[in-house]
Amino acid sequence: MNVLFFGTPDFSVPTLRALIDAPGISLGAVFTQPDRPSGRGGKISLSPIKELALKHTIPVFQPNSLRKEFSSLRPALEGLGPFDIGVVIAFGQILPLEVLQFPKHGCVNIHASLLPRWRGAAPIQRAIQAGDEETGVCLMRMDQGLDTGPVYEEHKIAISATDTGASLHDKLASLGASHLVEALHGILEGSLQAHPQPAEGVTYASKITTEECRIDWNVSAHQIAHSARAFSPWPGSFTMWRGKRLKILFASESRRTYPATVAPGTIVYAQGDRLEIACADGTALCVTDLQLEGKKRMLVEEFLRGAAFPEGEIIGS
Repeated sequence: MNVLFFGTPDFSVPTLRALIDAPGISLGAVFTQPDRPSGRGGKISLSPIKELALKHTIPVFQPNSLRKEFSSLRPALEGLGPFDIGVVIAFGQILPLEVLQFPKHGCVNIHASLLPRWRGAAPIQRAIQAGDEETGVCLMRMDQGLDTGPVYEEHKIAISATDTGASLHDKLASLGASHLVEALHGILEGSLQAHPQPAEGVTYASKITTEECRIDWNVSAHQIAHSARAFSPWPGSFTMWRGKRLKILFASESRRTYPATVAPGTIVYAQGDRLEIACADGTALCVTDLQLEGKKRMLVEEFLRGAAFPEGEIIGS
């Protein structure tokens, strides 16, 4: 089986590694996003997928626009083919119809949700933010819609009360990779068929914006805690404290309630290993992990030893 692979970030790495290690599978070529500057120094860095592909001498293509450049790349690809199937996971560009139809059996996508729930860019974070009790991965035959193609199979996992965007990311990356190779053989043999997604239950996981990561203390602690977990560690829910950005990277709803007259954003408890901040309707957020602008991530106990955080102070303005 000759596979054409499309992927870019860390989420794609377990899948590419599973294909590299699988007997009977050849990686004819890999498509990934162009090298880009990163970090404060602007040093050019390779995508995690490019690094792994080069390590295993797999040909790498990095078009700025696959839609505009595929026709010029096609002769080189045909020299590496024919390709039986394409595998797409977090590539970062829309694949035009010409690309979807290039491999003999089309292209399949590993999507990190239980479709049709959370189609789109940020399914992992949106599932946590919404308080979903479970999520999973779907292996989908790609069409020209946004995650609208028929699904070959899905695999579910529970979302725990301690899951963050990072921990769930790693679980789903491993889950998808662990089932892919067997599924690909089933697709090529004809024993695994795709079924249309249900018309009901469609939701969209829009891209995360900086502004929505700014904490609004005028909503419930329950909502804020879910968003903090969803956006941890990146891009990070944040509030402003004494002119600096303070990220809250893990939090839960406090068991304590406070008078509704307490202004949202008020520090109501800041001692030992507990920091509680008033939210709407008498609820309070119990902060566990946080990071002040320019500092490392800390547990609350460590943070409070080095910072004056007086009860009654209002943050977030």
